Order: sequence, then C-alpha cells, then structure tokens
Amino acid sequence: MSKFDKITRQQWLVLSAAWLGWVFDSMDSTIFAMVMSSSLQDLMGRTASKADIASHGGIILAIFLVGWALGGTLFGTLADYFGRSKTLAISILIYAVFTGVAALSQSWEQLAFFRFLTALGIGGEWAAGSALVAESFPDRYRTKVLSIIQSAWGTGFFLAALVNLLVVPWASAHQFTPWRAVLIIGILPALFAAFVREKVREPEKWLKVQKKRENLKLSETSIVNNKDLTVLTLKQLFWPELRRDTIVGTLLAFSAIFGLWAVTNWTPSFVEELLRVHQTSEALISNYKSYAIMALNLGAILGYVVFGPIADRLGRKNTFLIFFLGSLLLAPAIFYNVTNYTTLLLLLPVLGFFNNGIFSGFPIYLAELFPTRLRATGQGFCFNFGRILAASGPLFTGFLVSSLGSYAKAVTAVSMIYIVGIITLFWARETKGKPLPD
Repeated sequence: MSKFDKITRQQWLVLSAAWLGWVFDSMDSTIFAMVMSSSLQDLMGRTASKADIASHGGIILAIFLVGWALGGTLFGTLADYFGRSKTLAISILIYAVFTGVAALSQSWEQLAFFRFLTALGIGGEWAAGSALVAESFPDRYRTKVLSIIQSAWGTGFFLAALVNLLVVPWASAHQFTPWRAVLIIGILPALFAAFVREKVREPEKWLKVQKKRENLKLSETSIVNNKDLTVLTLKQLFWPELRRDTIVGTLLAFSAIFGLWAVTNWTPSFVEELLRVHQTSEALISNYKSYAIMALNLGAILGYVVFGPIADRLGRKNTFLIFFLGSLLLAPAIFYNVTNYTTLLLLLPVLGFFNNGIFSGFPIYLAELFPTRLRATGQGFCFNFGRILAASGPLFTGFLVSSLGSYAKAVTAVSMIYIVGIITLFWARETKGKPLPD
C-alpha cells in the first residue's frame, strides 16, 4: 500500500486547489518582471535611460511588495474569521483581474497602482492557502505537502516564462503591444476562483475553532471596548507567549524576501545588460530572458520539494541555515563574476535551489508557531510584514544601479541581507517533530 493511500479525496482536492492557486499567483507575480523594462520604456518614452527605468521599476516593485504585505495581513485575518477556502477564492479573483487590468495602463503611475491591487490578492492567497493545507493534513504528511505547495511557485515562474516566450512574438506579429498582451493573459486564473469556492471545504481544525468562537460569542478576552477585531487579533501575536515567535518569523521572512526581490527578480534585467554588450537583437534578448528564468526555476523547484524532507531530518533551524548560507555565497559569485550567458544558465539553477527553495520553510515553520485561532493571521503577518520591511530592497537595488552603474554590482551588494537571516536563527525555536498547536 502506498504511503499516500490514506489521503482522502477532499485532501487531494485541497492540495490541488492550493497548489494551482499558488501557480497562478506566481505566474501573475512574475510576468511583470518579464516585461518590466519594455513596459516602462513604452510608458516613459524612448528617451528614458537605463537608470530611469531601474529607479521607476524599483518603485513599482516596492509598491507591489507593500500591497502584497497588506493583502497577506488583511486576508490572513479574514481567513481566521471567515474561512480558509472562501478567502482563498476571493484572493485568486483579485490578483487575476487586476493583472489583466494592468495591461490598460497609460502611465507608469497607473501601472504601479494596478500592480498594488494585484499584490493584495497575491498576498492573501498565500496566507489562506498555506493555512488551509497545513490544517487539512495529518502531522506525518504536513512538511511534505507544504513543500509540494511551495514548488508551485517555481512552476508559476516557468509558466510566466513560457507566456513571455510565446506571447511576445505573437503580439509583435499581430501588431499588439507585447507587454500588454502578456499581462492580459494573467486574467485567466479568475476562472479558477469559482472552482475553489464551489469544491473546497473548510478544514476540520478551523471549523472546531469557529464553533467555539460562535458559542463563546464575544467575551471580554476577545474584544475590548468594542475595538476592531482585526487590530486585537494582531495584538495577540505580541502577547508574551507568542512575541518571540512573531519577531523571529518576521525577520526570517524579511531576509528571504529582501534577497529574492532585491537579487533574483532583477535576473531578466541582468540578462539584458549582459547581452546588450554583445549587441544582441531585442527578439533574442526577450527569448534569453525567458530561458534564464526557466533555468533559475529548475533549481528552485528542486529546492522547494526537498526543503521539507531535509527539515524533517535535520530540523527547521539547520535547514534554514543551509539555504541562507547557499544564497549568501552564490548570489555575489554569479552576478558579480559571470560575464558569459551560457555560464549564467548553468549557475542559475544552483542559486534558485537556495534563494527560492528557502520559501518552502515558511508554510512549514510558521504554521507550527501559531495556534489554530491565529494561524492564518500569524503566518500572514510574519510573511507579509517581513515583505513590508523588504519593500526597500527593489528601491535600494534601483538606487545602486544608478550609483554603481550596473545590475551586477548592485545585486552583489544587496545579497549581504542573508546575514540577517543567519543571525536571527540563534533566537528561533526548533519545532521538528511537534504537532500543530491547537
């Protein structure tokens, strides 16, 4: 008998729904990185310099991260009060619709605004989806299925690269603006939201807590002086028994997210910089950017999948340490030293393994830090307040591109952020082998 035989049909449905939601989440998040330079060049005019595009791209990415963080925190709280499945469906609908609407932008400010609205849904999907999966599976499966969930992010990267690879030449041949055509594709996941709302049930753990909440109604411990319930729930994360975990989770997330958005998400721009030296055509540059993203995510998917088994064997803290160290060493080695596109393609999977793969640790570890009544709120807050702190990453990288004159030097400098994550692990609790707290 297979070890997965005892997983029920509804659990498979939950896993599939959350996985696909995260795939489309990643796709809609990533397709902008594929067309960021071309969209800003179009909206700002041909006279816009590389420094102008880098600085405005950094602003848009920072705004996107803030929206992601706000959405994750807000929808995390909503998921604790109104249900994981319902919140998951709403968040998917939001990020899909506004990715498509962004294609109508007539200025970089409008593009930034629509990316902010897109990010609200993207942040909400992770908070609701990770809590839904964590609570739907028994302890013996949890790390494995949550690692599978995180692998969806790498799959979404592949999908975004494939969309760029296929849609850009098609749009050019049919006299459509390529970057607008790419963003329009991002609206398709909206159809998936209806399926989630109809088919995916709430986990038993949440239903039991919700029943207790309804029975107790509003006691003095759940609301004080009629203050907003959302604010009070967030305050509970800083009560003495949870304060340390909340701070540690936030700093770990900050380090990983800052590194991802200040380093990895500039890969297409770095490829463009690398190839322009050799006077490569625009069409080939677009294709090579897609291949680079695919290479990065070959390693990322492997990192996502193996983080859970490694964490079960070595512990959560040791596994985070391995992935932080790998990211710290590889980012400067690649971006500062590599001058050949073929070499870059060979090394990007190794970088992706570490600085993308580390994100499998967050749905696993954060779920184990917080009780059911606060799980989605705690996960959403740590992961997404860390994202607010990390919003300075793209701005800082954009500033360094202007100051230092290249993406290579800028990315090398900001990769030092991984040291913060390594230091934070000294205060982290080890949760290996422990059940989800009730």
